[in-house]
Amino acid sequence: MYQTTYHRPSSVDEAVSMFTRGSDSKYLAGGHTLIPVMKQRLAAPSDVIDLGKIKELVGIEASGDTLTIKAATTYFDIMQSAEVKKSIPAIAYLTSVLGDPAVRHRGTIGGSIANNDPAADFPAALVSLGATVKTNKRSISADDFFKGLFTTALEDGEIITAVSFPIPAKAGYAKMRHPASRFALTGVFVTKTKAGEVRVAATGASQDGVMRVSAIEAALKANWAAGALDSVKVSADGLMSDIHGTSDYRANLVKVMAQRAVDAAG
Repeated sequence: MYQTTYHRPSSVDEAVSMFTRGSDSKYLAGGHTLIPVMKQRLAAPSDVIDLGKIKELVGIEASGDTLTIKAATTYFDIMQSAEVKKSIPAIAYLTSVLGDPAVRHRGTIGGSIANNDPAADFPAALVSLGATVKTNKRSISADDFFKGLFTTALEDGEIITAVSFPIPAKAGYAKMRHPASRFALTGVFVTKTKAGEVRVAATGASQDGVMRVSAIEAALKANWAAGALDSVKVSADGLMSDIHGTSDYRANLVKVMAQRAVDAAG
């Protein structure tokens, strides 16, 4: 067994200081990515810095036209939040179909988006809603944050502190869950902003992670109805193909999940 030093800082500044002092430090949020990777001997950090007990990273606030969820807030707390249910109920629904109870009680929004797993749910919500990722250094738009498979705009040692979502006119989410992992085989988040813009993002489909779906956006811009997508064809180019589904199958799932998300949004 390799040696690692576990830290539990009480502030963001303390966490950054601990990270800097370590020779190969890693931040720990919910632990659903880092711990399995360590168990498989694919990572051997010198220092593990647990962000889950930093009070300034936990909480949900709704103010004006913005819903802000702090980075270490668990999926369960998001799912139960009255502010979330009132402001963007699609986010509350997304967390309710994310993993299982054990995952929902430990997983955090910050950990999910920092890892940028290609089948994670929250990246689709961020991109569709046009969210802003806030860190201890800066603010980054969701469109600029996700850079590809397991890759984000985060710099070494940078910590996500919160995510701010503009409250939309309508939003909905639907996904086909993998029966074992409950990751999204394909999931689609649809948004109609208060200004009338339509944004659609899919997860679990593209080889590069979360993606915008322009063909569906155009159809829904003309007619916000599930039936408006009947004749839309989503290209299979660049989509994943594996034992769980071919690229053509996932392309069809993108359309079907989008139709269900529109129905859910109303």
